[in-house]
Amino acid sequence: MGWLKDETGLEKCAANFVPLTPLSFLTRAVQIWPDHPALVYGQTRRSYAEYTARITRLASALAKAGVAPGDVVATILPNIPAQAEAHFGVPACGAVLNTINTRLDVDTIAYILDHGEAKVVLVDPQFLPVLAQALERMEGEAPAIIEVADDQAGVHAGGQYTEYEAFLATGDEGFDWIMPQDEWESIALNYTSGTTGQPKGVVYHHRGAYLNAMGQVLSWRMVLHPVYLTIVPLFHCNGWCHTWMMPSVGGTVVCCRDIRADAIYDAIADEGVTHFGGAPIVLNTLINAPEDQRRAFDQVVEVFTAGAPPAPATLAAIEPMGFNITHVYGLTETYGPGTECTWQSKWEPMQGDARAAQKSRQGVAMPFLEPMDVWDDEGRPVARDGAARGEIVFRGNGVMKGYLKNPRATREAFAGGVFHSGDIAVMYPDNYLKIADRAKDIIISGGENISSVEVEGVLMAHPAVLLCAVVAKPDEKWGEVPCAFVELKDGRSATAEDLIAHARERLAGFKCPKAVVFRELPKTSTGKIQKFELRKLAAEMS
Repeated sequence: MGWLKDETGLEKCAANFVPLTPLSFLTRAVQIWPDHPALVYGQTRRSYAEYTARITRLASALAKAGVAPGDVVATILPNIPAQAEAHFGVPACGAVLNTINTRLDVDTIAYILDHGEAKVVLVDPQFLPVLAQALERMEGEAPAIIEVADDQAGVHAGGQYTEYEAFLATGDEGFDWIMPQDEWESIALNYTSGTTGQPKGVVYHHRGAYLNAMGQVLSWRMVLHPVYLTIVPLFHCNGWCHTWMMPSVGGTVVCCRDIRADAIYDAIADEGVTHFGGAPIVLNTLINAPEDQRRAFDQVVEVFTAGAPPAPATLAAIEPMGFNITHVYGLTETYGPGTECTWQSKWEPMQGDARAAQKSRQGVAMPFLEPMDVWDDEGRPVARDGAARGEIVFRGNGVMKGYLKNPRATREAFAGGVFHSGDIAVMYPDNYLKIADRAKDIIISGGENISSVEVEGVLMAHPAVLLCAVVAKPDEKWGEVPCAFVELKDGRSATAEDLIAHARERLAGFKCPKAVVFRELPKTSTGKIQKFELRKLAAEMS
């Protein structure tokens, strides 16, 4: 048995070591389930054999067009089949996929194309005007443009650039995929939201993408042949790695271009959707949908929700409708979800607000990450008492490689051998964490720290409130005070005085909003409320 302790003579070889990559999920799936549906979009139905053939032609066509291993291929696409195909086809030619947020402004798109040095861009014709302006503002060499027509949405290529189907036709279905020689090789480049300064380029490796996808199969308790609805934009953390994940269990991806209540209900009822991910705003959309947009369905739909802590009132309303909600949390730098509020059988008797409050915690690390912690300013774990606050830190294979061309930001993010999230949380005795706030969203009023998340949770429980966001408003006496921006439900009414009185019944006086503004809230394409815009408005009010 001595050889177990002394492995000097044992070496890795092709038989016992293959670099981890999500590409392997698809090469396996097409062998097992060639005729099973891999992708659905309206009238489009593609089996695993058809899906893989198109992906192979895409990889070949890119290689023939001069895309070399390590080059960047960008996309500006909604959740349509070409975007799903790019998640496999781009890395299958050795390139790095850069999915660009379709709602970004011209200057930011130009910066991303310059910074990432994209060789090719796949673009939906709807976004050609903004891309054309971005190309004019680029400082470096402009990428080749491939238009992706979407007949089912009535969006067609204009003929100025190479069209996607014609481009695929140039590819060879017998092309040998270029698999990574090292699982540390880059698979994707994703840019942060860039709310202050230019966005940072977050680099993913094949190993992390593989383990994140595999870990979520476990976290989501998936069995064979799930049907997944693409509500999370595939440009957001690569759709939380879910498109890469589906072939591992022979799943079907249902593409959803427009995130509307009727489209979601139709997909659940007609396609038998079993899983989707989305921000809390998606849950509110389903809860508040008019009756003529709802559809009956028999299955329980498993939902990962993230983006902001869902209000307990939201969770309490959505679950009786046939949805089982698991709260997850993560960042672009953690490939999307990195924690989950793993449900335990001992909590099953909980009902109502108590159950919803338990589910609203961010929970514990997913299986592909080491146990996360909450550190104080001295880099020490905070007390697990549900009160002491600190910063959430991550460590493990599900953390990015670093920021592209930004070694300083990378060093700062990885200080102390962990990834610093910038999110403030408390840790409970059971090792579950709960976010208190983003560091920048804490309101300090008269020396007291106020969690905007706590105040928002109270206001969301008011029957007239659809959405709300609480930010700091400058105040001469207190330094800062809470200011609430509120969207009301259709057909419901409430005054500022009503909401402030509602809060005073449930919160300490200093935590209650001192001003309430009724307006539509600015949101990102993923449903996150843009608090930086609201902070500007609050400052102007002062």
